[in-house]
Amino acid sequence: MPKRVKYRKTQKGKSRGVATTGASMHFGEFGLKAIENGFIPARQLEASRVVVARKLRGSGKLWINAFPHKSITKKPAETRMGKGKGDLDHWVAVVKRGKIVFELGGVPEDFAKQILRLVAFKLSVKTKFVIRGATH
Repeated sequence: MPKRVKYRKTQKGKSRGVATTGASMHFGEFGLKAIENGFIPARQLEASRVVVARKLRGSGKLWINAFPHKSITKKPAETRMGKGKGDLDHWVAVVKRGKIVFELGGVPEDFAKQILRLVAFKLSVKTKFVIRGATH
């Protein structure tokens, strides 16, 4: 979550369109690209980071290009409608299709593909494996 925010509770907003910023790789040789719009909760990003850290064992480097800026609120179970907006529940990163969410460098391609496959299982948006410079 962010250190400070101007407003604690945010509106839902629309999740459509294609990513223009963050659609190209800047750091690593291999990446995981989102192929649908959606929200990635902070705990999924953290779970992905832990999986990669365990697999890499100090070799290679991971870059996470998504940050959970958006707050999601939730009203308690079995509560009647009204009485204001619910309390803050969790934080999410808003991801548009085409955004490179993770980048990986310093490892062979087959190993990178294996690691990013495990990361993809943790995420709530569909993703695909991409290689820097490759057009596919």
